[in-house]
Amino acid sequence: MKSHRSNRRQALRCGVLALAVAAHAGAFAQVANVDVDKEMQEQARLMTATPEGPAGQPWLQRIGGKTVDTAKYRKKGPYTLCFSNASVGNPWRVVGWNTMQAEVELNKADIKGFEYADAQGKDEKQISDIRSLVNSGKCDALIVSPNTSAALTPAVEEACKKLPVVTFDRSVDSLCPVTAVRSIGGYAWGKVGADFIAANAPKGGKVLVLRTAPGVDLFETRWAAAKKVFDASGLKVVGNEFVGGDRAKTKATVADYLSRSGKIDAVWVDLGAVSVAVAEAFEDAGQPYPIITGEDQQDYLQAWKKNGFKGIAPTYPAYQWRTAVIAALKALKGEPLPSPTWILPQPSITAKELPQYVNDKLPPLHYSMCGCEKMPGYPQRWGGKQ
Repeated sequence: MKSHRSNRRQALRCGVLALAVAAHAGAFAQVANVDVDKEMQEQARLMTATPEGPAGQPWLQRIGGKTVDTAKYRKKGPYTLCFSNASVGNPWRVVGWNTMQAEVELNKADIKGFEYADAQGKDEKQISDIRSLVNSGKCDALIVSPNTSAALTPAVEEACKKLPVVTFDRSVDSLCPVTAVRSIGGYAWGKVGADFIAANAPKGGKVLVLRTAPGVDLFETRWAAAKKVFDASGLKVVGNEFVGGDRAKTKATVADYLSRSGKIDAVWVDLGAVSVAVAEAFEDAGQPYPIITGEDQQDYLQAWKKNGFKGIAPTYPAYQWRTAVIAALKALKGEPLPSPTWILPQPSITAKELPQYVNDKLPPLHYSMCGCEKMPGYPQRWGGKQ
C-alpha cells in the first residue's frame, strides 16, 4: 500500500515519460459478445442526449439510466475510501490520478483517510491488492479501476459482500458494484472524427487512416465506427496503417503516402498522441495541412491552434476519476445513485471550444477534459506552470 501523497511525483514521472501503447489500451473497457450495429446506434443516440445534472459540471451529470436506493450502505462519516488502481502507466491515467487526489482533498470534511494500491498493470497484483484492502478493515467503500474485466470479477464480487464497491473506466462482469462509472464509449469516439471528415472533406476525397494496434477493443471500436461513416460517405480510404502510437513511424508512414498518393484530404487517427506527428509530416513535405483528427491532449490542441488546420478532438474524459469518488461518498451517505451504470457525457472539442481548452502552461501530454481547472493545486498538480 502506498500513500496517495507520496506517490504523486512518481506517477507523474512515469506517465509523462512513457506513452506505452499496451498500457494506454489497458486503460479502457473491453466488450465481448456485443451487437456492434446496435451498440453504435445506442452510443450515437447517447451523444445527442441531454445530460441530467448541474450545468458546467459534467462529472456530476448523467445520461439516461435509473437511480438506486443506497440506504443500506448509509453510515456516519467521516469515511475512509480505498482505491485499487490498475496502473498509472500512461499520461491519461496520470491526469486522472491527480484529479482523483484533488477530489479527495475537496471532500476532506467527509474523507478522513484514503488508502491506495497500484497494481502496475498486473491482474494478480490487483486481485491481491483488493483482498488486502478489504481485509484491512479500514475501508468504508472500495473504488476499483480494473486492469482487465474478467480476471478481476471474482475479487470484486468478494469485496461486494463486505462493502459498497464503485468501478470506473473499465467495469467487471458483474452487477454487484453499486455503480459502474463510464463515459459513452469507443464507437462514439470514432464516429465523431469520421463525421467531421465526412462533413468537411471534398466529395470522394482521400483519407489516410492511422491505427495503433490490432485486436484491442479500445481501438477496434473506434475504427469500426469510423469505417461505417467512411463507407457511407463515398470518401476514399487510401491507406489503413498500424503505427503503434509511434511518432517517428507516423511521420514516415504519412510521408510515404504523400509520395504515393499526392494530395491527402484528411487523416483520421484512433489515438491522438500521433496527431502532431501527422502535422509535422505535412510540414516537412511542404504540403498544406489536411483535416487532422486528434484528442484532448495539449500537444494536439496547441498545434491545432498554432497551425490552423481543420480539426476536432473527441475525448475520453478524465473527469470520471472525480465521479468515482463522488459515487462512493453518495453510497456511504445513502443518497440515490445512478445504477447499474453512471454514464457521463463525452464531449468533443471543436474549433469553437478550442480556446476554452488549449493552454500552453500545461504539459504536452495533459488531457484537458479533466474537469480539474478549479481544483486544489491547479495547474501545478498536473505538471503545469502558474
